[in-house]
Amino acid sequence: MKAIRIHEFGKIENLKFEDIDIPQYNDDQVLIRVYASAVNPVDQKIISGEAQAKFPNNLPLTIGWDVSGVIEQVGNNVKDFNIGDEVFGRPFPTQNGTFAEYLAVKANEIALKPKGIDHLKAAAIPLAGQTAWQGLFKFGKLEKGQKVLIHAASGGVGSFAVQFAKWKGAYVIGTASAENLAFIKQLGVDEAIDYNSEDFTEKVNDIDLVFDLIGKDTQQRSLEVIKSGGRIITTVMPEFIEEAKQKNIQLEGFTAQSYPEELKQIGALVEQGIIEPIVSAVYNLEEAEKAEQLSSQKHTRGKIVIKVV
Repeated sequence: MKAIRIHEFGKIENLKFEDIDIPQYNDDQVLIRVYASAVNPVDQKIISGEAQAKFPNNLPLTIGWDVSGVIEQVGNNVKDFNIGDEVFGRPFPTQNGTFAEYLAVKANEIALKPKGIDHLKAAAIPLAGQTAWQGLFKFGKLEKGQKVLIHAASGGVGSFAVQFAKWKGAYVIGTASAENLAFIKQLGVDEAIDYNSEDFTEKVNDIDLVFDLIGKDTQQRSLEVIKSGGRIITTVMPEFIEEAKQKNIQLEGFTAQSYPEELKQIGALVEQGIIEPIVSAVYNLEEAEKAEQLSSQKHTRGKIVIKVV
């Protein structure tokens, strides 16, 4: 099969498009014919070797950690899936990934693909969708009527977070670049702030939850707009924990985990037309390096998807 691999940690240019053996699957796994995958910021951290402490990997390594495809083989212990099922999910990043024509993955890391969307949109959901879901609801404890500020609201995680927060009944404020303000308004934000020309600390206050996808100065300044007892939930390093404590604010970082039940919940919202996965660019498998280079510029609207079939 064809796959995108690295043989040494370093630059995105280290990605190789090559022929490797179709993976073997065990009794608890299924073999998926991959139709689509998606690009995530964690890809670049793994490629560089920066993520070795969190996600230790052996080389050579097939990258990519979102999948949508069709089951071709089923392990002896697998009860919930059959050959021919369309599925999607996020394999754990310490194993060979999804920039490949086939993937062997544990059955408890996938769910049935939402009906009514193609594999390209389905592949955009797992990692970004579950990161947004867990940030808002598991860690952020967002409730109807609360005010949430979402930084980088136009990106892969942010575009899901805006839609989830509106579905929950929250008042949603989003930051984005000027060219993406109309886009995040279409997603549902109640207030859209241009982070280049406007200071969000002068525009908003009394926030219940900040969902921080940027960190550093943005995270620190977010402490100025949160009410006492509020939260900052971040996908990057929580750097200002002591300052947060002094203001009676909870600052917590997290790494999203893969839960099939969450995938089913998100998939149901997609099927109902409440949530739409946003795909801004599609690249063929052999163009994965171009896709990763685009992602590394950190200005993507929604998700970049890899088309395998």
